[in-house]
Amino acid sequence: MKDFSDYRKNYTKYSLLEDELVKDPFDLFKIWLKMAEDDDQIDEPNAFTLSTVNKKNEPRNRVVLMKKLKQNGIVFFTNYDSKKGESIKKNKNVCLSFFWPSLEKQIIINGICSKISEKDSDDYFYSRPLDSQIGALSSDQSKEIPNRQYIEEKFERLKKSKVKIKRPMNWGGFFVEINEFEFWQGRRNRLHDRIVFSKSKNNSWEIKRLSP
Repeated sequence: MKDFSDYRKNYTKYSLLEDELVKDPFDLFKIWLKMAEDDDQIDEPNAFTLSTVNKKNEPRNRVVLMKKLKQNGIVFFTNYDSKKGESIKKNKNVCLSFFWPSLEKQIIINGICSKISEKDSDDYFYSRPLDSQIGALSSDQSKEIPNRQYIEEKFERLKKSKVKIKRPMNWGGFFVEINEFEFWQGRRNRLHDRIVFSKSKNNSWEIKRLSP
């Protein structure tokens, strides 16, 4: 066993004070995302942890990629029959977390998932490299397989067949309509900045600071 009690970091790079805020949290999200895109230490600034709850009320996290940022939410793509897809069918409430350690920043997002249109899923699917399209067709995501060779041979059979690849009907995009942002900025002595934007009934954003 190993004890991590002495692992500590003092966060000193940035602050998040009230006079630095904007009225629309999407504007602040874009500012932070641009910082992540410009940071050489961050390979995938659009990566986030997606949390869902299945029909047994068991939570599950996994890292996925944001593919589109829209006016009131974000889009990611997956196999609808995967574990996350099945969980979303049962419970459309999801939680997202973007964490950029080199910036000492985290954004926690709550929202409601819904499928995007088949046309939008088609448009993205056919914009992907051919091997990625074949990969999506090869994999019954989250289903048990006998070994690695099984999936690689299936991929090669499809690739050699040269049949026209069609988007699997169980593969497509989810749109997360965001109803809450929490912006977390690491600060000295664990006195972090935590600013929450919550969408009100009239679609305006209410802003509050939380104790760290």
